Amino acid sequence: MNSGYASGGPPPMPPTQQQSFGSQQGQTQSGYFKYSQCNGRKKALLIGINYIGQSAALQGCIEDVNRMKRFLLSRGYKEQDMVTLKDDSKHPRERPTRQNILEAMQWLVRDARPNDSLFFHYSGHGGQTKDLDGDEGDGYDEVIYPVDFKTNSHIVDDTMYKIMVSSLPAGCRLTAIFDSCHSGSALDLPYIYSTEGKIKEPNVAMGAAKGLMSTLTSLQRSDVGGVMSGVTGLIKVASGNAQKADQRAKATRSSHADAISWSGCKDSQTSADASIGGRNTGAMSDVRLHASDPVLFLTPLSTMQAFLTALERNPNPSYQQLLVDIRRVLSNKYSQKPQLSSSHPIDTNIQFII
Repeated sequence: MNSGYASGGPPPMPPTQQQSFGSQQGQTQSGYFKYSQCNGRKKALLIGINYIGQSAALQGCIEDVNRMKRFLLSRGYKEQDMVTLKDDSKHPRERPTRQNILEAMQWLVRDARPNDSLFFHYSGHGGQTKDLDGDEGDGYDEVIYPVDFKTNSHIVDDTMYKIMVSSLPAGCRLTAIFDSCHSGSALDLPYIYSTEGKIKEPNVAMGAAKGLMSTLTSLQRSDVGGVMSGVTGLIKVASGNAQKADQRAKATRSSHADAISWSGCKDSQTSADASIGGRNTGAMSDVRLHASDPVLFLTPLSTMQAFLTALERNPNPSYQQLLVDIRRVLSNKYSQKPQLSSSHPIDTNIQFII
């Protein structure tokens, strides 16, 4: 999709009429959607977890949420329509436990209507776990970690999609920002965009290269299990599982609603640098949450900070402009590549509004 607009002029507002797009085989919903005009009710859920007192504590997540709250208040959101969960809160209902997060997600989308604008921001640890339903090209679901994950487990992207996206009506906007590792598809939205504004296709060659690198690394470590895993990964890529997973995701995760997500990095990425437990560590550090979860316990530079910096420089960008600007803010020091994804194909030349 490409609406085009005069060079130097403002991007056009989203169209008000119903949009259609090519159907996918086996798709559970018909191929139409509506953009939100974001002139209805505004609600926000903001979650910041520093994991205070835990072995892999973070430092900036709570402040990220405080800053995002100030930004949203300046954009027409009202404090009484926000829920903020932070692990420095003294009130039990305001702590980012697994139960509180799930209940707050349900609150966010309750009674959602066309042209509403719902906003979700998560800043904390992220990771991956084995995919069980075949909609992930790399074989792993993305997860976020509540403050009580050690006793009550993580929250999987399938669950977040089911709660926050699947029930939304056509024309209702959900804007999500994930400041966490492995967050490229943390909301399970199937359309991911390049900086050229085009939908990305599954990269089989890249998947094969990753599998080969994993195999070689395991050989260096004399890790027989890792070698077998790497070889299995190569076989899966060769057999076209990545394309099958992409088709399944589009068939089951497309939506009439107007859901978009900005994430801190690709599913495969962690940060270049992070501070864990008061010490600096690189992206190759191996700090595991549980023996069963092969997850690097790192967090990327705040996508929220890059998001707000980009909007300060250009308050009314197109989707494509904003993605380019966010990446530009981070590009000088960090290799992570923030991602834009959506629940339907979008015209990335129209104006980003919340």
